[in-house]
Amino acid sequence: MKTRGLVQRLGHRIASGVLRPKPLAAALALASLAPATAFGQDQPWLADRRFTVGPGYRVGDYELHPGVALEFGYDSNFFMRASEGDAPGDPVGAMRLRVTPSFSFSTLGPQRKGGSTTQALPTAEFTGGISLTYNEFFPVSGPQEGKDRMWQQRNLSGLFDVRLNILPSRPWSGSIYASVGRLIQAPQESLLNDAGDGYESYNRFTPNVGAELAWNPGSGLLDWRIGYNFAGTVFESKDFSGLTNIHHTIQTRGRWRFLPRSALLYDARIGIIHYLDAGAKTGSTPLRVQLGYNGLITKNFGALLMAGWGASFYDPPAGDTAETVEDFDSLIGQAEIRYFLTPNPSSDPQAASTTLSSVSLGFTRDFYDAYVGTFFERDRGYLKLTYFFGGRFVVIVDAGVGALVNPAIRSLPSPEEPWTDIRIDASGFAEYRFKDAFGINTTLRYNTRISDNWFQIPEGRDYLQWQQFEAYLGARWLM
Repeated sequence: MKTRGLVQRLGHRIASGVLRPKPLAAALALASLAPATAFGQDQPWLADRRFTVGPGYRVGDYELHPGVALEFGYDSNFFMRASEGDAPGDPVGAMRLRVTPSFSFSTLGPQRKGGSTTQALPTAEFTGGISLTYNEFFPVSGPQEGKDRMWQQRNLSGLFDVRLNILPSRPWSGSIYASVGRLIQAPQESLLNDAGDGYESYNRFTPNVGAELAWNPGSGLLDWRIGYNFAGTVFESKDFSGLTNIHHTIQTRGRWRFLPRSALLYDARIGIIHYLDAGAKTGSTPLRVQLGYNGLITKNFGALLMAGWGASFYDPPAGDTAETVEDFDSLIGQAEIRYFLTPNPSSDPQAASTTLSSVSLGFTRDFYDAYVGTFFERDRGYLKLTYFFGGRFVVIVDAGVGALVNPAIRSLPSPEEPWTDIRIDASGFAEYRFKDAFGINTTLRYNTRISDNWFQIPEGRDYLQWQQFEAYLGARWLM
């Protein structure tokens, strides 16, 4: 394949000393792993406070929700190695212990307020939370060098977030939010083992802050919003400091409910992505504009359709021009149909998805910034089930298959044809609460990247193909 020729020449240039191994080769590995880490949720119940919090404690005008989770299970391929013939070695399987204390807080919710229609609207609503996850690994299979490396992978990830809603449910309102997280990603050893410098990970901090102003006049059929968001990605390792970047986004979005159960949607946003080390990666000005429809066709069926255009507008790297740089310039969007297992009592199509058991089938198409070259395109079909029963049992299943489309990398000696890999992901989470504040759960996850491409490194071939299976049993105390 032409793509294999590309990586062969890249590997030759690395091995001969023309290119520095760590900044370029490691960035290629990180770009290839981005879909696995950017789109996966390590613990599904942390992503949605409906599953995180229990009855809680009332302290004045606030609710407090402490909790702690303990999980133990198996990870078949933490280093995401190919199943055979990979230069870094065979996959390493390990038992994994995760301990996750969490704490969330908010102003009083509607249940504690009593739901009275005569109550005065609050001036402000406040929510926030913090969670930390400690990981310990116990290798059980694979080569000895991989087991030795696995013993050193204990780590701590976490997330802190706050949000303030000002003058909610009024014609003019606003919100301010902020968060910071620490994300963990395993190193790809052979690409980083250079001149005795050791093994560096892709661990990074992700600060985020933003604000939004909303206009919702009259009877509430129309709402329009404009906002700003700042996001950063700060790599801990000095070897990847050139990939540290900041992302500014200005967005306007709106909704017009032209029928009791239907709404027209509008979303437009422009961003500025800036890499602090301009020599390692060029920035861009991504633009997305979409129109759509969201509605309840019946009390049981809903539909969402968003379609528009996206363009990446990358700054030309050295030796390239605006005419030759690889840019995304194509259709983007989302299409989804949803079936509610119990009839939806609300006439608001947006409120429907947050409280009821449902099955969704959909497709998304979008583009994302890549750490080598310019962008990659992701086209993914998905199926999702969310099921609640009696306030004690919850099941979440999310599965998808998609194409990762990579353009030619023109920063290499000569242009090559684009290539496409296939990404398959599936996850399941189930929890049963014996008491309001105690539950047991299980999490299953499978991920794979199907690819016949590889990087040539001094030790041999490092294949992009990998697969990983995870299974955990756990218990949670949540208030």
